[in-house]
Amino acid sequence: MEFLSQTYIALRGPTGAIQSPAETITRLADRLSPSTLLADRRAAVLSLKGLSRDHRTDVGERALPGLIDVLQNDAEIDADIGKAVLETLNLLCEADDGASTHARDVGFKHTDQVLKNEKVAHKLFALLADTSFYLRLSVLQFLATLLQNRRQVVQGYFLKAPVGPTSFVSILEEKREIIRHEAIFVVQSLILQSPEIQKILAFEGAFERLFNIMATENGVDGGVVVQDALKCIDGLLRFNQSNQSYLRGTPLPQLLLSVLGYPPALPLDASPPQNFALQLWDDVQKRTNTALVVGVIGLLAKSSGGNLQDPLAFAFNRCLIELGLASNVPTVVKTQALRLLPDNLSGFPLAQLSVTPYVPVPDTNGEEWDRLEPSSALDALVELILHGEYNGALGGERRTKDGMELRAAALAVFQNFVQKEEIAEAIVQAMVAPADSATPVTPLLDALIAPHITPLSVSSVTSTHFASLLFAHLLRASPHAKKLARSIIPLSISSSAAQNRFFVPADGGSAPTPPEEDAEAEEPQSVLQTLSEHLSLAFLARGRADTSDREAREWDRLLVGYLTLLVQWLWEDPAAVREFLEAGALGVLVEPINQMAENDVVIPGLCVFLLGVCYEFNREPGEITRSTIYPILTRLGIDMLVGRIMHLRDDDRFKAIGPDTLVLAVPSAPTHLQAAPGAKPDVEEGEIWFDWAFVDFWKLNYYTVQKGIAADPNTMSSSPGQGEMAMLVSSLKDVIRKQAAEIDSLRSQLESLKASQVPDERDALQAEISSLSAELQNSEERRKEVQQEQEDLLVLLDELNSKRRKDKERMREAGLEVSEDEGDEEDEDEGEAD
Repeated sequence: MEFLSQTYIALRGPTGAIQSPAETITRLADRLSPSTLLADRRAAVLSLKGLSRDHRTDVGERALPGLIDVLQNDAEIDADIGKAVLETLNLLCEADDGASTHARDVGFKHTDQVLKNEKVAHKLFALLADTSFYLRLSVLQFLATLLQNRRQVVQGYFLKAPVGPTSFVSILEEKREIIRHEAIFVVQSLILQSPEIQKILAFEGAFERLFNIMATENGVDGGVVVQDALKCIDGLLRFNQSNQSYLRGTPLPQLLLSVLGYPPALPLDASPPQNFALQLWDDVQKRTNTALVVGVIGLLAKSSGGNLQDPLAFAFNRCLIELGLASNVPTVVKTQALRLLPDNLSGFPLAQLSVTPYVPVPDTNGEEWDRLEPSSALDALVELILHGEYNGALGGERRTKDGMELRAAALAVFQNFVQKEEIAEAIVQAMVAPADSATPVTPLLDALIAPHITPLSVSSVTSTHFASLLFAHLLRASPHAKKLARSIIPLSISSSAAQNRFFVPADGGSAPTPPEEDAEAEEPQSVLQTLSEHLSLAFLARGRADTSDREAREWDRLLVGYLTLLVQWLWEDPAAVREFLEAGALGVLVEPINQMAENDVVIPGLCVFLLGVCYEFNREPGEITRSTIYPILTRLGIDMLVGRIMHLRDDDRFKAIGPDTLVLAVPSAPTHLQAAPGAKPDVEEGEIWFDWAFVDFWKLNYYTVQKGIAADPNTMSSSPGQGEMAMLVSSLKDVIRKQAAEIDSLRSQLESLKASQVPDERDALQAEISSLSAELQNSEERRKEVQQEQEDLLVLLDELNSKRRKDKERMREAGLEVSEDEGDEEDEDEGEAD
């Protein structure tokens, strides 16, 4: 009590005097001196901690150096003063995003003072080894603040710290959940954008500790600590090939499959267990953890480079496929799993892999599921693209944005799988009827040629649109596949109905005589002719006056599917162009170009583009030639046609498409049709107009079509595939013309400069010649001096040799022994003299 009284009197000052906060802080800062007692310093720190909330600037200016000294000298000795000083420093350095600009600037200023050298950071790393609960927690919280404010500075000090990596890895084994959670958070910040620290922590055993946390905390069913551990694992692996290779060489990645319920060593002919395919997903935290696990699996699967000979890589890819095609995981996780599959899937046995899909039982709220018959993964993938998740059982006629994203991800998987021409040709070949047999029934072909009538079914239109995208992927890069596609003769609806007619006799009556076949019955139509007919019917239905805006938009989407497929099919395929034109397609394309509204640029632009493709590649003899089409082009107006093509790329539905962006948000309804403010909003809907493959195709080839439209029909059209080259040549010609003009201008400037600066240049050259002549004379004199010295040395050497021979003769005359070597040398010298 006496101690507290004395401390109070010392801080209060003279009796009755009123002290300002600055004076109080100064007195407290003086008591932080090492000459005072530890208890006094502890009391001063606690007082400064209370004042720092309202007087951060004053405390920082007057007491920050003293607080740093206390941290350096007393924190290891006394855990209480260590906790207090760390909390005070943390308050001084805080710079939260929600704070005012002045408060943030003060926090950054104090952080810079704390981190002006490595001493404080190294001290904090060393204090992590202390087992005191509050001291460890305070150190981690202060490090989190410093990393938030000046991450790169702390990372630089960490790389030089003698005990930094060991301290951080060991603290991940902390049993106390609060400290472990804070440690994981600090590690996430520490490894951010620092491959060096990521490697150091990985080789110090961070992966083992983090995977152990995930396993002991009940895997994906665990809480937030599992989420943070998975984020930390992802941070150690992403953009770090070294850590990815290191982790693949350990048994830890198999744990990622196990926590999802997928057996890591599942044979190819065996199905995953039901507890993997069907799980409860009501817990939001479980969904989050599962998405993180799937992200790490996809990261490791892609880093393997598509090496399907690696059992682990194969297991990863199969797990992702099973999640996307044959499980009840949330839609967003299915989409994520399919998007994370490697880009080179041609070697994966999608056609041989058997999957067992599940569908929810109606009116059970997802609690009961029906198990369907096993099918190939390729068939399940195509069904998902054409009809949506669970064959459209949940979505109905609504195109939910999540559902469309899933179908778009599956479409990308299909595109990656058929990028080898052999695979695409095999799939198209399967649609061709064998000799004396009916055309095989395939879901893709059925959806592609399905007829559409008013009122339109949204799900049916979407299926046909996706079928056109699938078929375009099969044909785009393979001339042989295009040839096979021309020979596909699908069964007509009328013929199918005729086969299904039957007669039940009544009262013993005889069956009616079957009608005679019409000798002039139409021949079966090919797929290309059927698409031409459907395109014409769609334009007629679209142009009806009683068509609503929503239904007109659906007709437009159907037309976009037909037109984009035909553009890619007819490109560089003169035989298909001839068949398409002979089916009456010329009039089908010309009419919309003239009659479409000015604000509708997509359909006219695609019609002009397809008409230009027909004109460009109409190279086989037939009823409609280039000379037939050219007058139509000129009557429509070449400039107008070119403008239609160029306006297409300005439409939001076209320019918004990217490699990973296919699904667009559905435009909102007019204000008078929107729901009331208190009404519950519907599920967000999405739509697809183009895929990136077509957009990329259009950008590469629109210049060829644009130039080809204006070309004379008797001239040779551009070589196939030379659109980009033609555009490049044209742009280079423009560059050459500009450079030639610049060269001429520079030449004229040079001539004028020569005329004005000839005397000055002559004087400069004369001075340079004089200087070089002087240097040459000096060099010649030095050479002569060196030559004279060499001659003098040769004379001296000759004199020495003569003297040596005379000395040897005297030694022989005196009877002294002369070595044989010396004699031989003398004989050699004499021989050389002779």
